[in-house]
Amino acid sequence: MSNPVFENSPYFGERRGTTPSGYPTHPGYAPSAGTTYPPAADPQQVQNLEYAYQQPAAGPAQTGRLTYDDVIVKTGGLLALVVAMGALNWFVLGGNMIATFGGLAVGLVLGLVNAFKREPSPALIAVYAAAEGLFLGGISMVFESIYPGIVLQAVLATGATFVATLALYSSGKIRVTPKMTRFVLIALVGYALFSLVNLGIMLLGSGDSAFGLRSSVEIMGIPLGVIIGVFAVGLAAFCLILDFDAIKRGVQAGIPSRYAWSAAFGLLVTLVWLYLEFLRLLAILRGGD
Repeated sequence: MSNPVFENSPYFGERRGTTPSGYPTHPGYAPSAGTTYPPAADPQQVQNLEYAYQQPAAGPAQTGRLTYDDVIVKTGGLLALVVAMGALNWFVLGGNMIATFGGLAVGLVLGLVNAFKREPSPALIAVYAAAEGLFLGGISMVFESIYPGIVLQAVLATGATFVATLALYSSGKIRVTPKMTRFVLIALVGYALFSLVNLGIMLLGSGDSAFGLRSSVEIMGIPLGVIIGVFAVGLAAFCLILDFDAIKRGVQAGIPSRYAWSAAFGLLVTLVWLYLEFLRLLAILRGGD
């Protein structure tokens, strides 16, 4: 203290009276015989305590909780793995059919396994991404050989849809409500049933259409595949919004950071589906028969 009034005070100044243990005295103080006092506080401990109080509060990263950065990093890593394996099958293996359909089968199995696991498995999720990359590389090569430039169009459309839905959700213009969630779930079930029926017709039917009912049936001159494709793209976009909302709720709830793998896996599944829908829709628009 620089003010001499406080400096020389028996209560504020450095020369104020103290007890044998270092505590300040008060008027009328007299030490009692045989009285013991606790040891005076260690100045270094006091300084360390004050330093700890002055530090910013621990954030989610320091406490092992989920952050958006965790999800972004892991999603980016999985997408990079998909692209790398896709490039391997396309440019090195030449669209090998064993690798392509093997990747499809492994991807379907691991997709179900990872979807129902209570705890995320980074290894299984990474293998899923690698398998999907092999499948997408092979199928993309086939589409590109028939419709040059279609892969780039599908990639750009997928990226634009992802950015648009993220922007709409972040701005608050689209909110996830129970009614919206029910609609998406019902639509998913309906679309899955149609896809199974269409797949059965393609495998067992007598038609020679490349996409089954999608390209053989027309409504008012518009191929059914275009109508279904637009619906499927919109449905996938709504699923992305549900994914964003789930991630947001997870971050706000402070769930463990390991669930960033689950969030990244969920986003990857939706993005792969969205890309395939764009690929098929563009092929039908360019003459899928």
